[in-house]
Amino acid sequence: MDSLKSHYRLLLGLDKTWEVTSVELNVAAKSVTIALEYRGRGGVCPECKADCGLKDHAPERTWRHLDTMQFETLLKARIPRVNCSKCGVKTIAVPWGEKHSRFTLMFEAFAIDVLQCAGSVKAAAALLGLSWDAAHDIMERAVERGLAKRDLEGIRYVGIDEKSFGKGQDYISVMTDPKVSRVIEVAEGRTEESAETLWNSLTDTQKSDIAAVSIDMWQAFENSVAVHAPQAEIVFDRFHISKHLNEGVDKVRREEHRELMKEGDERLKGMRYHFLFNAEKLDEERQEELNALQKQQLRTGRAWSIKDYFRWFWDEPDAIAGREFFDHWYNWAIRSRLEPMKKVAKMLKNRLDNILSWFRHRITNSNAEGFNSRIQAIKSNARGFKSFQNYRTRILFFCGKLDLKPALNCH
Repeated sequence: MDSLKSHYRLLLGLDKTWEVTSVELNVAAKSVTIALEYRGRGGVCPECKADCGLKDHAPERTWRHLDTMQFETLLKARIPRVNCSKCGVKTIAVPWGEKHSRFTLMFEAFAIDVLQCAGSVKAAAALLGLSWDAAHDIMERAVERGLAKRDLEGIRYVGIDEKSFGKGQDYISVMTDPKVSRVIEVAEGRTEESAETLWNSLTDTQKSDIAAVSIDMWQAFENSVAVHAPQAEIVFDRFHISKHLNEGVDKVRREEHRELMKEGDERLKGMRYHFLFNAEKLDEERQEELNALQKQQLRTGRAWSIKDYFRWFWDEPDAIAGREFFDHWYNWAIRSRLEPMKKVAKMLKNRLDNILSWFRHRITNSNAEGFNSRIQAIKSNARGFKSFQNYRTRILFFCGKLDLKPALNCH
């Protein structure tokens, strides 16, 4: 038994102040319980780090550890409390776990790996033998830990975007680092107050280093840039511009479809998604259907051509060439006699300077690694969220590129 106690003491990485007093095997319950006892004469205050005398011991607590040969392994101990002259009576920190956690550091590190790899929190919790609440608590501590260690020095670009939350017109605002594809912060709503919460995640020095901000054309976001990073250029997000163009095409399609249906003409029936994608992204059958409609001189076909041609704007080499391209495209759209497309063209012309800034910074809110789709997947897997804080935790856990794991003292 002494050999077994020494074995577990080494595996747990305990110093001479802690001793393994017993190892209990319960075959029926498939569990191993390791009892620990503090042997030190004093302790360190967890707040001011001063050496202090012992006062007493807190009631016995239990921590879940990594399984031993598929047997659930638990640690149990009474943690000593010290009488600090500066901070008062405090419970000392233990080497195997964090304050208020019911799990050891090694178990939390393993659980974080499982949570990140599993398809959902529910699935991960089942694999770990945890309740949903326990798994979520581990995620919350991981995010707090990661935010405390995160380094945002030298960040030059940020993006601010909105995402749906729950049902109806509920939104969250998300600040991202588009160059390294990570979420910086999440705030409830999409107001100027929401944007201020996002900006408060950066220090004044970090804000002053921002060269450009990618946003959609939401005025609250635009105002927040002027307040918090007035030196930064605004870059209107290219994918939101594409969304406005698609909406213009769809308005033309709906109007023309109603007119055709009155005459019994069903040519545009079921064609909505044909006009939402670039031609090369359509399958062969849809391409043929779209080509056939293009030859029939429909207004919807002309609107789609105007929208589709604009995508080449982003391939221009610089802002001068981009302005020349835009002027040519704008004249075509204005002469089209398609009111929805004219309306979008005028809106873009009024914001042209902040569209041309793309050529100086080339940032967008829809980055190559696709965390936007990951955020949508998080929402779908959870079947929506009732709590904003839970949604924030999930987004930062999966999309924040945070160092989530605790520093391990154990072997």
